Amino acid sequence: MKLRHRILLLILVALVALVPLGVAYAQTYAFQVPYQRVDVYWETNGTLTVTYEITFRNESYADPIDYVDVGLPNDFYTISNISASIDGRPITHIAYSPYVDSGVELGLGGNAIQPGNTGTVRMTAANIRNVLYVDNQDDGYASALFMPNYFGSEFVNGRSDMTVVFHLPPGVQPSEPRWHTAGHSGFPETPATGVDNSGRITYTWRNTNASASEDYLFGASFPRRYVPSDSVTTPSFWQRYGIDPEVVITLLVCLCFAGFFGIIVVWAVRAERSRKLKYLPPKISVEGHGIKRGLTAPEAAVLLEQPMDKILSMILFSVVKKGAAEVVKRDPLDVARITKQATGLHEYENEFLNAFAEDGTPKRRRALQQMMIGLVRRVANKMRGFSKRETVEFYKKITADAWKAVEAADTPQIKSAAYEENLEWTMLDQNYDRRTRDVFSSGPVYLPRWYGGYNPVYRTSGGGTPSVSKGSGAPTKTTGGASLPTLPGGDFAASMVGGVQNFAGGLIGNLSDFTGGVTKVTNPPPPPSSSSGGGGFSGGGSSCACACAGCACACAGGGR
Repeated sequence: MKLRHRILLLILVALVALVPLGVAYAQTYAFQVPYQRVDVYWETNGTLTVTYEITFRNESYADPIDYVDVGLPNDFYTISNISASIDGRPITHIAYSPYVDSGVELGLGGNAIQPGNTGTVRMTAANIRNVLYVDNQDDGYASALFMPNYFGSEFVNGRSDMTVVFHLPPGVQPSEPRWHTAGHSGFPETPATGVDNSGRITYTWRNTNASASEDYLFGASFPRRYVPSDSVTTPSFWQRYGIDPEVVITLLVCLCFAGFFGIIVVWAVRAERSRKLKYLPPKISVEGHGIKRGLTAPEAAVLLEQPMDKILSMILFSVVKKGAAEVVKRDPLDVARITKQATGLHEYENEFLNAFAEDGTPKRRRALQQMMIGLVRRVANKMRGFSKRETVEFYKKITADAWKAVEAADTPQIKSAAYEENLEWTMLDQNYDRRTRDVFSSGPVYLPRWYGGYNPVYRTSGGGTPSVSKGSGAPTKTTGGASLPTLPGGDFAASMVGGVQNFAGGLIGNLSDFTGGVTKVTNPPPPPSSSSGGGGFSGGGSSCACACAGCACACAGGGR
């Protein structure tokens, strides 16, 4: 071999050695969790010790499972108090997880679970603090909630035999503790009660057909005297008595102006209308940790509590852009499904199209309300354990970036393409109408391919390019031999904005009444409070509610 060839070969080898192996290929994680058990120990010092036993069955087509991320209740723990093993062999790499906001990563190293093989991970985390709260129905009791670790649905397959065991503090007597109803399908409403090897009272929930990707919440209460008083967080005065400060102020104002009965009536009517529009369930506002990513634009609109006519318009644009439907008539709106089994549709998009298959406006309206109820509930479930405040700011930034991309375009073609790509996200802006008119106030707009499905005046030609129907008068531009229809910017903006504004016209009717039909299911007025009896060891304490709904909730993790 010539000298220069040897030098080139050495350089090539050196360059290959410098490439990080982690970026050489994208890993595929897919596994089952046939068995998992979590033992939750509520200690006498007010801390929490949790022990996990999780069996993984790696799919034969997947990459090795080399890391497992496990969520913990909060950030009040230290790595030194955590130990773990894989099939009895110690795991030495335990670090803060980059994928779970409150959790750790377990590096399996040479003990990675190979494709087609099974491995059992055991982990114990001790001395987790700030996990107890004062029970809101009995100041003498501490409330303890726990949500076991769960995995991303994109990674885990199959069903799981899941067992959750609460070990109450030593000394708690059989007649004292109270369990909280889990309310999860497949788990018993009443846990099995018993005593462990240390003499502790236990509550056990088991589901042999559970989902390893679903978040389950379990709870119990026990007398506060068994733990230090400073380990139990006390709710504020307003939380203690379940009083909303705004309600108190309103009552005072009403008393001061009792003589102005007419004004009070007007105020009450307006307040009720406003409440009808607040369709998100209150639990979604309970502060969690981190940002919930991956919401679609309509789901983000629900989180931002946008008007429902706008959300329905966003869904309309989405199904039309996907080629699943077209607008048959705009006033009143009538939408037809193009294919019976359109692919790539979200559940709410299929429900939206099914609503238009109903015969008659009243039936369609009711079907659309049911669709919105399902959408709101799914968003609420996705937000469990995440921070609403942080997530709202995250999607507001996405909306702002979407508009920047449109407004920064320096040619009509680029501007039209940017608007088409970011359409649903631009609609999240409260000033969508004005900004759309401003952006397209001058110059032509190159119509997107799906525009014919949205505007009945236009229809898609056989080649997939929108064509102008006879008599529309819209000019076209020729680029590279393709005829690209255009509209004056003002006409296009009026068409887009008008479609959103007129959605409620002949279909959903009065927006407040339509939204109220959803609100009464997803966010009904709170029922009158009533005292509840204390249930003892037999499990009669299901009425015992907790003051803090997120005091010990593990986050999703693992198998990244």
